[in-house]
Amino acid sequence: MDKSLATTIFESLASGVRLDIYRLLVKAGPQGLVAGEIGAALDVPPTNLSFHLKALTHAQLVSVVQEGRYQRYRANLALMQDLIGYLTAECCAGHPELCAETCLEPICA
Repeated sequence: MDKSLATTIFESLASGVRLDIYRLLVKAGPQGLVAGEIGAALDVPPTNLSFHLKALTHAQLVSVVQEGRYQRYRANLALMQDLIGYLTAECCAGHPELCAETCLEPICA
């Protein structure tokens, strides 16, 4: 992952609504959710939801597939794993196995 993509991801998640959407899609798992389900779960009007979903899709955090009249959204978990790897790649001077001793439980679990 490069710095530009990491920055785009963080900028996208800087919105509370987008963070809620992403977390909801993570919870939904591989089956994802259609836009109406997301809007209903988070009480976000369709026009606002569309704006936020577009931003998340542009940042590659979610993927979308057309299913008839509906659009199904799924969290891009592989990208999030890449982002975490990017952030921790140089942990403890390139020896992440050493960081386990200094890491707090809730953060590392």
